This record gives sequence, structure tokens and C-alpha cells, in this order.
Amino acid sequence: MLKCVIKTKQTFSFDFVMKRLLLIIMLSTAYLQTFAQQKFTEGLVFDAVTKDRIAIVNITNLRTGESRYNNLNGVFKVASEPGDLLVFSKNDYFNDTVRVLNDMAKVVYLNRTGITLKEVNIYDALPTPKSIMSQNRSQYSKAYGALANKDLLSFNGGSVGLSIDALYNAFSREGRNATHLRNVLELDYKQNTIDYRFNKTFVGRITGLHGTQLDDFMKKYRPGYYFITYASEYELIASIRANLKRYQRNPLAFELPLLAPVQ
Repeated sequence: MLKCVIKTKQTFSFDFVMKRLLLIIMLSTAYLQTFAQQKFTEGLVFDAVTKDRIAIVNITNLRTGESRYNNLNGVFKVASEPGDLLVFSKNDYFNDTVRVLNDMAKVVYLNRTGITLKEVNIYDALPTPKSIMSQNRSQYSKAYGALANKDLLSFNGGSVGLSIDALYNAFSREGRNATHLRNVLELDYKQNTIDYRFNKTFVGRITGLHGTQLDDFMKKYRPGYYFITYASEYELIASIRANLKRYQRNPLAFELPLLAPVQ
């Protein structure tokens, strides 16, 4: 009697596991078939005027309600069927709607909501940062000559040895002073690069500010060296205008606290 009960329980347990396993296989197969049958629309998004790729554009399928963003290269991939309407939207651009007719890649051009300004370089009558750096190199040529050598190993005729100049520069006061001077000149070059593009003439024309108000704005919203180096003229103008709105909302932002009087 005991053997019969144990056998019945084992049979029941085995049948239950097999049924669950078959159910999982069937569901997985159905999911894979559905995924394999799902179609996608791929393509690129460009600025209609500059023909540059536009990143972080929202693409919405009106039928399914699914929304996705394209990547930093302007490439998008959205699940869709023939007849679906895809809406492309991004700040500062007019929305565009594209109907899916086939599975061919799409190229979408978005128009800006504002007038695209032609890039115009407006600079003060100042020497360029590179010319200033070149003059400094000539004036302080000693700091950029033997005193600039940092390679401890020297190669001569296939042999390797220690560089006397590098050792001298590392431990001597003259070598350390030369290194400090080069660092100072490098910082000056970066600040001159910022001043060359972010100057009063240029910023004043964009903002309409002048006098102490212009000085205050330029001090508080001075851009960094890497932004100035890589930003296009349009990106720089857009950044100045965005910062101007912040400045007009709260002119006292970023104010330094008054120093306490010396007792």
C-alpha cells in the first residue's frame, strides 16, 4: 500500500513539471514569433538648414503611443507598421510627422522655430591667443628649451641612458621655476582664448547689455575653456541668450557675499 502511494506522488510530480515546462516553451515560442514579426522603421534626423545631425529627438508612434529618442549620432529605430504616423519633436524645432509606407530607411529634416543665424565671427581688435602664446614662447625661450625637457631616458646611437637635462629640471630651482612659468603661460593662453570669443563687443551685441551690467553678466556667466574651444558660433550665441534669460530673472544670482570688516 505504501509503495502505491509513493508511486502515485512521483507520477503526479513528474506530470506537473512537464506541463509547466511545455507551457513555458509555448509562451517563449509565441513571444519569439511575435518579436520576429515585429517591424521597425530606421533612419536619421538632420537640421533642415545646416544639414547637421540632430540628437535626442523624440519619436512617437501615434498608433501604439510608444515613444523613443534617437541616439547621439541622430540614428533612430522605432517599432511600426505600414500606415503608422511617426511624430518627430525636439525643443527649438517644429514637429514633423512622417507616414510609414515601407521598410526603407527614412531621412527626416527638422526646421528650427527661430531664424538660423549665419555664422559671423565678431572679435575685438585683439591679437589672437596663438600669436600671444607664440610671443611668450619667444620671450621666454629658455623655459621652452632645455629647461622643458622632462624625459628621464635619453636614446643615443642605440644606447639608453639618463638625461642630465631632465634630472636637472626636476631637482633644480631653475628647472622648477621654468615649469611654473610654463604652467602660468598655459593658463593665460586658455583665458585669452575665452576672452577672444567671449568679448564685450560680441556679448553686448547679443544681449543688448552695456556698462556695469554687461561686466556683471560676463563675470557671472563666463564660459569654460573647453566649451569655447569646441562650441560653434551658433551654440555660443544660444548659450549666451539662455544665460541672459537666467540673468534677467535673477540678476543677484552668483553674487559673492560681502567681506566682513576687519576688526
